[in-house]
Amino acid sequence: MSQDKIYNPKHKVRIVTAASLFDGHDASINIMRRILQSTGCEVIHLGHDRSVEEIVNCAIQEDVNAIAITSYQGGHMEYFKYMYDLLKKENASHIKIFGGGGGTILPEEIEELHKYGISKIYHPDDGRVMGLQGMINDLVSKSDFTICSQEFLPKNKEIRNKNKKAISRAISIFENNSKIAPKINKDISSLAKKSDSFVLGVTGTGGAGKSSFVDELIRRFLQDFSSISIGVVCVDPSKKKTGGALLGDRIRMNSIADSRVYMRSMATRKSNRSLSKSIFDTLLVMKAANFDIIILETSGIGQSDIEIVDYSDLSLYVMTPEFGAPTQLEKIDMLDFADFVILNKSDKIGSLDALRDVQKQYQRNKKLFDLPLEKMPVFGTISSQFNDGGVNGFYFELLKKLKLRAKYFFQSSPVLIKASKSSTLIPPQRIRYLSEISEMIRDLDSEITAQSELAELIFSLNNSLALFKDENIRLEIQKKIQTLSLKIGDDVLNDLKSYKGTILNYKEDFFSYKVRNKKIEVSNFYQSLSGSKIPIVSPPNMSSWKDILVWLRKENFPGYFPYTSGIYPFKRVTEDPTRMFAGEGSPERTNHRFHYLSSGMDSIRLSTAFDSVTLYGRDPEKRPDIYGKIGNAGVSVASIDDAKKLYSGFDLSDPTTSVSMTINGPAPMVLAFFLHAAIDQQCEIYIKKNNLESKVDKKIASIFKNKTKPKYYGSLPKGHNGLGLYLLGVSGSDVLSEKVYLQIKNDTLSKVRGTVQADILKEDQAQNTCIFSTHFALKMMADIQSYFIANKIRNFYSVSISGYHIAEAGANPITQLAFTLANGFTYVEYYLSRGMDINDFAPNLSFFFSNGIDPEYAVIGRVARRIWARAMKYKYNANNRSQKLKYHIQTSGRSLHAQEIAFNDIRTTLQALYAIYDNCNSLHTNAYDEAITTPTEESVRRAVAIQLIINKELGLAKNQNPLQGSFIINDLTDLVEEAVLSEFDRITDRGSVLGAMERMYQRGKIQEESIYYETQKHTGEFPIIGVNTFLNSEGSPTIKPDTVIRSTQREKNNQIKEVNLFKENNKNELQASNSILEEVVRKDENIFEAIMSVAKKQSLGQITQKLFQLGGEYRRNM
Repeated sequence: MSQDKIYNPKHKVRIVTAASLFDGHDASINIMRRILQSTGCEVIHLGHDRSVEEIVNCAIQEDVNAIAITSYQGGHMEYFKYMYDLLKKENASHIKIFGGGGGTILPEEIEELHKYGISKIYHPDDGRVMGLQGMINDLVSKSDFTICSQEFLPKNKEIRNKNKKAISRAISIFENNSKIAPKINKDISSLAKKSDSFVLGVTGTGGAGKSSFVDELIRRFLQDFSSISIGVVCVDPSKKKTGGALLGDRIRMNSIADSRVYMRSMATRKSNRSLSKSIFDTLLVMKAANFDIIILETSGIGQSDIEIVDYSDLSLYVMTPEFGAPTQLEKIDMLDFADFVILNKSDKIGSLDALRDVQKQYQRNKKLFDLPLEKMPVFGTISSQFNDGGVNGFYFELLKKLKLRAKYFFQSSPVLIKASKSSTLIPPQRIRYLSEISEMIRDLDSEITAQSELAELIFSLNNSLALFKDENIRLEIQKKIQTLSLKIGDDVLNDLKSYKGTILNYKEDFFSYKVRNKKIEVSNFYQSLSGSKIPIVSPPNMSSWKDILVWLRKENFPGYFPYTSGIYPFKRVTEDPTRMFAGEGSPERTNHRFHYLSSGMDSIRLSTAFDSVTLYGRDPEKRPDIYGKIGNAGVSVASIDDAKKLYSGFDLSDPTTSVSMTINGPAPMVLAFFLHAAIDQQCEIYIKKNNLESKVDKKIASIFKNKTKPKYYGSLPKGHNGLGLYLLGVSGSDVLSEKVYLQIKNDTLSKVRGTVQADILKEDQAQNTCIFSTHFALKMMADIQSYFIANKIRNFYSVSISGYHIAEAGANPITQLAFTLANGFTYVEYYLSRGMDINDFAPNLSFFFSNGIDPEYAVIGRVARRIWARAMKYKYNANNRSQKLKYHIQTSGRSLHAQEIAFNDIRTTLQALYAIYDNCNSLHTNAYDEAITTPTEESVRRAVAIQLIINKELGLAKNQNPLQGSFIINDLTDLVEEAVLSEFDRITDRGSVLGAMERMYQRGKIQEESIYYETQKHTGEFPIIGVNTFLNSEGSPTIKPDTVIRSTQREKNNQIKEVNLFKENNKNELQASNSILEEVVRKDENIFEAIMSVAKKQSLGQITQKLFQLGGEYRRNM
């Protein structure tokens, strides 16, 4: 296939790129922004989860030609229209808007948006016709115009009043060498001379964390000085070959959204400079605007670059401990000129020595030998940590200097901020844990090989005894057998001897085993319609001790270590692994869907999809970019009352009920809502059982005096018994005695079954629903597990360590498995460092994988179980229960295509077959129409039927170990296992999981694999039936759904009404609740315990906002 010609823009085209609000799907926009850069554009990339207001403000401050947005989470109509309206309101209608969202934006919606004024919404069919470069060419050509026209000339008064559009246009005029520049230069120079602005220069090596450090400084300035105005200029390098540039500093900065901050990103427009050639004029404009402080950040510099000193009143040099030998410091010119040196990322091994080396070099350079090293202005910082003590120490010293030299700060009285308690997540001495696991497994395999050779010799010698009658020869053989037996060990010999007995057990009519001291007896055979006795577990037919030992050590029977073929001896015949994902609209609508899915099922397995507003921890509200997303692509849950309505009619404490919740960033709050819903259900049962209704009714009436009670909207679904709705708006603790309530609470917590996803590492690497700073979020994960241990919550998984979203972001099956297991072992190491016992928390860990059609997916569960079991047993000395890896499978969403959607069920069926044959513990099969809409009842029924037909009708599925003994499965298992272990070693080389994340290794690898797949798909090298080959007579266009399921205006309005009512009813509790959270964070106690306390009286958004203040917001990555 010929390469598309790249469009060559005539002007410097600047474009803002982002994913829409509450949308973490950034794989596509990352591909697009890369192609935009290579097409010569300067791209200001904001990353995922960006509001319309943020993007419009950025576009105006950056004076861009266009905005390019991806939107995959619904609400696109409101989002794009609101953006257009806001640009119009800001007199910036010249900025063009482009967008895309795969099949989620329907053709008629695209047409409506085009008519409204959106420049272009790209559809999958556009991609097929135009190609990726073709779409970018179209976008860039439409945006290729000059912005420095006579239409808008900035006025002096506007610049002085800090009008951001005027400041931006003035900078653009200078940056583009416009003929208009001389007309405004004199006036701006005059204004600048009268300015009191103070310029703080920040420079340093690439990757030192300058943007994060600057963001932390800005946050402190804004927090301490209510009237301060801050100007920020960040410079990034241009590519010499294309002229394009990635202006990526904004993505790392959370504080600049404040109205007191103006920021401009600039490209050097020369590849060998750290500052733009127009930086002098840019600073003139900023000074003319009279910002109290101007922060100038350069691109990453080399050892001899000191350009920033010429432009700043005070300069900082930011570096990391990884500078090599101390002699390298002598080559860094900035250590001669910098007023402060920041040694960032000081949590790394050797950072204390590095700090001392830098202090010594600074002392030598400045000839400050009369002062101790500790007095050198060199600070060890960890700017990625919220409220870091090192940053606070520097900030305090900076304020002392500013008080003497910068007019705004003359009257300031800086107060030293109390730092948050700093803690290392993984102790430095444990940093090699992944390679230790891979080395241990390889050593085990070598030992198995050696032992199996010895076993074969013993086996052969035993067989030889039958051939010889001479007693001397027989005696020699027996001596040899004895010698070899001592070498091989009793445990191996015992396993070999018991092997035959186990085989015989499988030949009997029934097989018995024990689970938690309870004897279980199951039939060994299934009788087919032909009368054949089909073995439920088919044991191997081997006689060679070598083959038997290798099989026992690497495979073994189902339910036996290393659990390669399954963690249980037999499946439960009364409980299929079906667990269907559901969530749409209001809690009431999803409650109806849950009852529909559970109808006629022996056990209740509810799997909850939340809308994007909930996924990002916010409350529903009227603002258009939020309003459009309420209840779309998931259920809206903003309070404990929503959780009660959502799961009403199901006894959440029943042993046959299990609830899974796909929620990550705000998982602590949503989990607390769920647990309280379960507790209050049991309080309701207690009240009715003990005939306390009239007494409780009076208490409830008293609580709601002059207040409005919440309600369940609409009729109850068929089979709903009303359970869970009696205590809407109140807690069981409000109406029962403390003693009774605590007894019910403890009993409920010990019984409740289910899973909360809560996997923060995966979120940072792939899915992007992190909302809190990573360190703070991981602490809350560990706090949840600690709470589970303390409250004996043994049947609920505190985390679902997820590879599914890693795969959905573009990773291949090996990368998905390797990253997921690596994340799992990282949690193990972190929880151990917190003092938890491995056998207290390992049983609360579960896993979640995607299943595609690639060959490696056939063995993903086998490999995961084997690696986990061996690591748990031999490295962590864990017990049998902890060694058993439990995992959920969801068929691949990425393999659902908007063309020929009927073919999707075929793909899903094959993926389900992989999962069932590999003995997954639970399974969700996607509906065929999910590529274009929220699933309908008809499509969901078909998806459930896929599983039921395999489990109930497919004859081979009656056998529970169909993969064992296959040559290709054995080869694939070994191949994938070694690939995973090799990936472990690569991650270790990058500082283990957390170090690799800092270098964006996982994110980069996922993006590369995503681009590879998309390219192969586009060129047709990877055939996809009905998409790029075997097209129908119409060319297999994207199919328009017959029914589009979206939340209704009534549902959205009801959700807004209910959450506002909840806040109003509990407003008197807000201050006390906030005080509880503040106190717990200050004392470094269990945050989840505090959330359990306040969740009864605070909404999701209220808790989220308070925790942002206490623990910091997530800082995005590329």
